[in-house]
Amino acid sequence: MTASESERPASPEPSPPEAEVPAREARRREREARRRERPEGMVPGRERRRSKVERGFMRLVATGGIVGIAVLLGAVLVGQDVEGWIVGLVVGLTSVVLAALLWSSRQL
Repeated sequence: MTASESERPASPEPSPPEAEVPAREARRREREARRRERPEGMVPGRERRRSKVERGFMRLVATGGIVGIAVLLGAVLVGQDVEGWIVGLVVGLTSVVLAALLWSSRQL
């Protein structure tokens, strides 16, 4: 074996069959199209912007859901004889985190 033979790069991997190339290209295009789409939250996206009344009503309903979750959580913890300060801490933190997620949402 000579020095020039050892410097020669290894042969490239065999190319995929011709039938796989169009399928691979189609999958790549589909992934790129999905990336360009606007992400949707729990509430589907809309073509038009919601009115102020509709946005306010949706936030009011979602806030009611947060209060309901906090009440349920508090009732379960009290039913399990958990200390009062722990119940207050858990309910308060849960409410604050859920409210922050709600009010930072651009969908509502």
